[in-house]
Amino acid sequence: MKAEQIQMPAVTDTVARALQISLRGVDELLPQDEWVRKLARSEATGTPLRIKLGLDPTAPDIHVGHTVVLNKMRQLQDLGHTVIFLIGDFTTMIGDPSGRNTTRPALTKEQIEANAETYYRQASLVLDPARTEIRYNSEWSDPLGARGMIQLAAKYTVARMMERDDFNKRFKAGQSISVHEFLYPLMQGYDSVALKSDLELGGTDQKFNLLMGRHLQQEYGQEPQCILTMPLLEGLDGIDKMSKSKNNYIGISEAPNSMFAKVLSISDTLMWRWYTLLSFKSIEDIDKLKAEVEAGRNPKDAKVALAKEITSRFHGAQAADAAEQDFINRSKGGVPDEIPAFSFAGAPVGIAHLLKQAGLASSTSEGNRLIDGGGVRVDQVVVSDKGLKLPAGTYVVQVGKRKFARVTLAA
Repeated sequence: MKAEQIQMPAVTDTVARALQISLRGVDELLPQDEWVRKLARSEATGTPLRIKLGLDPTAPDIHVGHTVVLNKMRQLQDLGHTVIFLIGDFTTMIGDPSGRNTTRPALTKEQIEANAETYYRQASLVLDPARTEIRYNSEWSDPLGARGMIQLAAKYTVARMMERDDFNKRFKAGQSISVHEFLYPLMQGYDSVALKSDLELGGTDQKFNLLMGRHLQQEYGQEPQCILTMPLLEGLDGIDKMSKSKNNYIGISEAPNSMFAKVLSISDTLMWRWYTLLSFKSIEDIDKLKAEVEAGRNPKDAKVALAKEITSRFHGAQAADAAEQDFINRSKGGVPDEIPAFSFAGAPVGIAHLLKQAGLASSTSEGNRLIDGGGVRVDQVVVSDKGLKLPAGTYVVQVGKRKFARVTLAA
């Protein structure tokens, strides 16, 4: 959305630009007029706004889909505002019911601590660590105690809680809702009170929780925060949201060669959405690139640029260059410089069994299917005989375009 298209009171060019950056790729910014006033006040007083993002360490790894919100945080951070990266070590013990049709299994304290250790390290690949405030919500949630929890619960009604879509659906379907699940949005909202946040970010599935923060800040006599929701990023398939359970994700700690190749695998249409939500290029630069593609430039050029940008962010420019060259080698049928190496005794070894041993197939039967499909090569030669047995020696075994192994067989 262009700044001149935004309906807002007369503001400085700086505030208009900040609003344009705030709105890039967002699903909702509520209430927008309040955010404009906060931006204007910040510019006039020189006081940075406090911008909060909370993540519960329910798993040890972050994928690229999680970075959509982190990217927005970085954009606002670059405008000079204070970014608060909140690790929900207390709320994780409750479990976020957002989008759930069953009660979320509880994690142990040890699991939470182990996951939390890696969260900020991974997030700092996007955020500027020197300008990021790291907090844990156990700081104020643990001292709240039973008395404080009762007082907090008194500030919201069951009727309002049941307006929440996932609770409403579960109740109508006769599915259980544990009382402690009602505490989750209350505790997330109380985080905003404790941090005195001006803006809270989250995915579209977090809207109820973010609005709770506004409500509780008002209850505690604070100026209510604005809320900004970001869309959920479609995964590699371009259909479902990025998720490990769907196996359509790119982990930010994934090897650079794999990361680069996966970005190149997305559709030309999905590429532009990824540019908007994941790239740090300006909207003007993206629009220019898109116009060049529409005018006849090969869309692969744009996709390679996106793959290099994302890979560079998490692994550095040198690794991104190497990943690009690796992909070129694979496309030409060449062998990458670095591939897994294995050594096995007992030669000669049947090819299907070898594929399983080297992790190139999940079973010998799958190995045979790959051979039938013409997808297996040994030293660049297509294998057509499922009965092939390899004698002692060293071989480069390939499955499809991306899977390689250097195998040494001994008698």
